[in-house]
Amino acid sequence: MNGLVGGQYQPLSQKNIEKIHETSLRILEEIGVKVALDEALQIFKKHGAKVDGEIVRFPFSVVEKALKLVPHKFLMAGREEKNDLHMEDKRVYLGTGGAALTVLDLETGEAKAGTIRDIAQLATLVDALENVHFYLRPCVPQDIPKEAMDINQFYAALANTTKNVMASAQSVQNAREVIAMARMIADGEEALVRRPFISFVTSWMISPLHFATETTRVLLEVTKNKIPVALSSAPMAGSTSPVTLAGALAQVHAEQLSGICLTQLANPGSPLLYGAIPSMADLKWMTYVGGGIEFGLMNAAISQMAQYLQVPNYNSAGLTDSKIPDIQAGYEKAYSICLCVLAGSNYIHHAAGMLESMRAVAYEQFVIDDEIIGMALRLLRGIQIDEETLGFEALREVGPSGNFLSSMHTVKFMRQEYFRQALADRQARDAWGKAGSLDGRERARRKAREILKSHIPKEIDPKIDQEIRKRFDIRLS
Repeated sequence: MNGLVGGQYQPLSQKNIEKIHETSLRILEEIGVKVALDEALQIFKKHGAKVDGEIVRFPFSVVEKALKLVPHKFLMAGREEKNDLHMEDKRVYLGTGGAALTVLDLETGEAKAGTIRDIAQLATLVDALENVHFYLRPCVPQDIPKEAMDINQFYAALANTTKNVMASAQSVQNAREVIAMARMIADGEEALVRRPFISFVTSWMISPLHFATETTRVLLEVTKNKIPVALSSAPMAGSTSPVTLAGALAQVHAEQLSGICLTQLANPGSPLLYGAIPSMADLKWMTYVGGGIEFGLMNAAISQMAQYLQVPNYNSAGLTDSKIPDIQAGYEKAYSICLCVLAGSNYIHHAAGMLESMRAVAYEQFVIDDEIIGMALRLLRGIQIDEETLGFEALREVGPSGNFLSSMHTVKFMRQEYFRQALADRQARDAWGKAGSLDGRERARRKAREILKSHIPKEIDPKIDQEIRKRFDIRLS
């Protein structure tokens, strides 16, 4: 899929983009970052950074060198070409995200612990949803032992969707296992590099300005293998970054620049997503806030910072603090999704399924969010203006006091001009009542059940699947 192009919404002026960038460079040069991993310290020292114990400071020349090496575009493939994501410019894609511990049961609505079966079934659901473009593992399978979790969550996802699959790896060895499995499916190392249908998210930054040692090892391993990776850093304004939006943006941009320096100086040209997710803390309750309007505003702004560097970006929209799929979830999600879509964010995760500030997901919420995303994408298409769409000849044909119901102009454009809502109800009240007076959540539940019953994703080749099960500890039956 080519991806619609955003960029119509620009909360930051060019002057303010440059001010934030200059402040971030000062942060790196004067304050620096804390790094406890010797391998990373040696890379930085070799390329001219100033290393003082575990504090690394970056002269501008080091950042400039890294920015010349980082790719400006790359492919994040699907197992099927129709699901390819072209990470470049302001092309927009939206998908799932998170590491929720809780899943709302599709039948009872009750909260339960996430399982490997949920990862598989949610992948099947996403495979069928037209407006959800990729599958970032949305919940943590708590029925799988920690040492087998990474290979199993990637397997469960890959076996049930042909969209690009992203997840994390808890160790270098786990990352190697996942990459080895993907090479088996792709038919070799070169084939996987050419069409990488897996990708990794690495939360390598402990804000403020502190590299997480084990995750940094994983980050270096993934980039060494030329697999796309998201540099995830998510400071909370007022808690792990300055409370002001500008201060949070300056800090997270500095964190991203330090990650770009590490990956590109170690493995030049490795594909990565600028992964800033500026967020906020509720200072009354000391909790993470996903549904605040400022969250969407900051994530739209940080897209401009990535565009300034000409590096494809990964950010967040579609979060809500609501515990169930209700009106609060609807308006909080719609605002941030629209803001980030119109800003031209490339890889917008958390856009489908999330509830309770990333702590939970619900099957029906994926279906609801597919419709919200579809409406947001319709905004990107804009209004087509040409001789035919202006309708002069159609108006001449109908004339004063006529109607356009049977006009060929209407027949031609009625399906392409308007977004067709599959979930929303537009019936008259009497017809809605006769149909059961269903609310949106129940309609979404029914659609999710229907998809899981009828949709059959393209399977992994059975011979390769058998080899994978022999080689790795696969728990999904």
